Amino acid sequence: MKKLTILCFLLICNVFFAQEKLISKTGKIKLEASVPAFEEIKATNSGVTVVLNTKTGEIASLALLKGFRFKIALMEEHFNENYVESDKYPKATFRGKIVDFNLNILSSTAKEFKIKGTMELHGTTRDISILANIKKNASGIEINSDFSILASDYNIEIPSIVKSKVSNKVNLNLEANLR
Repeated sequence: MKKLTILCFLLICNVFFAQEKLISKTGKIKLEASVPAFEEIKATNSGVTVVLNTKTGEIASLALLKGFRFKIALMEEHFNENYVESDKYPKATFRGKIVDFNLNILSSTAKEFKIKGTMELHGTTRDISILANIKKNASGIEINSDFSILASDYNIEIPSIVKSKVSNKVNLNLEANLR
């Protein structure tokens, strides 16, 4: 009987603490570094991991750089070999906190929050602050954020031969449904 009571207690604790963290392994990041009048430079990575601690508002994400898919295979090859050097720097990470996050105030209507943290890309870590729309949905929490970074801030060099065709400003969109 004592073992059964302990087992029940452990299961209840596990369920209780598991509720504090929500996760998505199918988050999506879209990137665009297009310049008007030249070929569109867009890619999508649909295997982004995002973890949110609903009690503290701490959030982290991980994107494998080889997961970005471009319409043109040669762009994907150049992205991985010449720009982000994904064999040497295989991932991009973000660790931060949602400012004034409170799970109890979320509803099915998106609320804008500021997220502050550090992003590591191409071996360089930078502090960033972004805005995100966060809402509850039937299966958990949905996060959507549009923001920009500069490739030069992360020591990503754009070769001079294509500098006029590739923007230093990279627009990013993150979508994640955490459960």
